[in-house]
Amino acid sequence: MSQIIFDDNENILNTYKRFNVVLTGGKGSTLIDENGKKYIDFNSGIGTNIFGICDDEWTKAVCSQATKIQHTSNLYYSEPQVKVARLLCEKTGMKKVFFSNSGAESNECAIKTARKYSFDKYGEGRYEIITLINSFHGRTIATLSATGQDVFHQFFFPFVDGFKYAPANDIEALKSLISNKTCAIMIETVQGEGGVNALNPEYIKFIADVCKEKDILFIVDEVQTGNGRTGYLYSYMEYGVKPDIVTTAKGLAGGLPFGAILFGEKTEKTLSYGQHGTTFGGNPICAAAAYSVLTRIDDKLLNHVKEMRKLIETKLIGKEGIKSISGKGLMVGIELDEKYKASEVVAKGIENGVIMLTAKTKVRLLPPLNISKEDLTKGLDLLLKSMEDLK
Repeated sequence: MSQIIFDDNENILNTYKRFNVVLTGGKGSTLIDENGKKYIDFNSGIGTNIFGICDDEWTKAVCSQATKIQHTSNLYYSEPQVKVARLLCEKTGMKKVFFSNSGAESNECAIKTARKYSFDKYGEGRYEIITLINSFHGRTIATLSATGQDVFHQFFFPFVDGFKYAPANDIEALKSLISNKTCAIMIETVQGEGGVNALNPEYIKFIADVCKEKDILFIVDEVQTGNGRTGYLYSYMEYGVKPDIVTTAKGLAGGLPFGAILFGEKTEKTLSYGQHGTTFGGNPICAAAAYSVLTRIDDKLLNHVKEMRKLIETKLIGKEGIKSISGKGLMVGIELDEKYKASEVVAKGIENGVIMLTAKTKVRLLPPLNISKEDLTKGLDLLLKSMEDLK
């Protein structure tokens, strides 16, 4: 056993089921372990390293800011924060930004904002938030409560009251849950941890319309779908809708802990002095990384994401053992025949030199957005080989 693995088992809380791999370096879409073995990276740190490992421009931005000031707290103004906030508002048309450290924190802020908006305008009692079955919004008590999966509603009782769960893509079922207590509807346009399932366009449009009609806040969780992952800067943009709140994190700073909550016209003034805060949110180094990322998510990159999606479908659809491909862009779910287990395919993939993920019963791929055609093809071939090895 590697000494690092031994020491990890001795000293780090056992809340992760790790693979027996110690990753030590890499470049672009290639990872390297402590023994020098190379892997094609179809994980990208669960969708965070969107320009791959040690991207030159990203590294330069991070190192440059590290030589200036690493942290100030939010008691002072910070140019890197301002640059990112201005860019986000310009690119989305949203009005204000709050910075966090993670997707869960971003969603926590959205939940607080939704309830305060409704309290300010309608008083007590209008606090319920509708989310979707198979959604995933984080691991804090509130965001676990918002998550529409029973498997997460264990052990940590009591959970936060005021969440209802609608089946995805069922408009009539959603209508039946809306009441005079509803303050927000919160969705992922593609449910990542819930199985890489994309919502129907008409369902998303209905949510946007009913929220506008009833003055219910429309919240889109773009933690995993955002920052170019689906072939759009933010996935909601594909559907011509305008949320009241957008949450994001993961790929925003290219691998550093950084999240953002974007507020539209309805919500830009909901939170005021002392009503929300964070020590590390908007950290200057993370903000510099995010600025480097956002300035390079352009039409060329987004078109590349869409082209690589086509390549994935061409390579995999119709292959033995593969039933279907789900998701959008480079957020890919692979439904397997019953004779295969996604976890076994992922484990065999590591043996063969490709790092993948699972999402429920599916194999999940979240490669760097700028992955080359050659690396993508090589990784897909290794995926198919891994399935062949398990026959």
